[in-house]
Amino acid sequence: MLADIRTLAKEAADHGVGLGAFNVVLLDHAEAFVKGAERAGKPIILQISQNAVKYHGALEPITVATLALARAAKVPAVVHLDHAEDVDLCKAAVELGVTSIMYDGSKLPDDENRATTADITRWCHERGVSVEAELGEVGGKNGVHDPSARTNPEDAAKFVEDTDVDLLAVAVGSSHAMTTRGAVLDTELITQIHQAVPVPLVLHGSSGVSDEGMREAIKAGMTKINVSTHLNVVFTGEVRRILEENPSMVDPRKYVGPGSEVIGGEVERLLRWYAGEGSAE
Repeated sequence: MLADIRTLAKEAADHGVGLGAFNVVLLDHAEAFVKGAERAGKPIILQISQNAVKYHGALEPITVATLALARAAKVPAVVHLDHAEDVDLCKAAVELGVTSIMYDGSKLPDDENRATTADITRWCHERGVSVEAELGEVGGKNGVHDPSARTNPEDAAKFVEDTDVDLLAVAVGSSHAMTTRGAVLDTELITQIHQAVPVPLVLHGSSGVSDEGMREAIKAGMTKINVSTHLNVVFTGEVRRILEENPSMVDPRKYVGPGSEVIGGEVERLLRWYAGEGSAE
């Protein structure tokens, strides 16, 4: 069932559990993610990034298909536009039916970021759509952010006040596109931001954080947990194994299918783990 991220994030924050958000690159990914969430019995956020839109050459096909999967899901499912720097893209996604967007104005001068974020937030709220935004830097995004960046709690609170966003992505030690899981988060800072900011917090770059690190971050006050690269590593590893063992294989269903099954299982495990259930990897 298509769901509202504000409601899901508030419920997760109130219960001190994490809300898993997973990036859709291929439609196969969205199908696998939904199946994993249904097995776990947990809500899920299906994210389509601006980079994924560029890869597909258009917003509509992958978004409409993902929305169809979300509507048919047996658990609450959000379709979220992720890391959108283009305001027109945000508006186009809302018109297609997404229930949440992440406007990323972090590359802009601070005043311009606040003003543009406030404008798009007002526009989205008038249409019943939630907005996530980013203050400052999250390490490693497109090579322009420093993984040592840290969000100031007072700045974060003022940013939310100025923009009226529903969720806030903060920099606490994670880094995008990590293929290993050695990042160490500043849990003390997470707690400080959580206490200062009235909306749920978002962790980008979660793929580089260990299972135990993620659980500690959630306990400290992190709510929405974004995962992309980790699942790509798992998916590609399985596809590579199958093709190496079967060099004459040419039917993509015979390797993409098993790869999707593996990441569906990992999504199920992560959703349980973020909720304080299950076991670590």
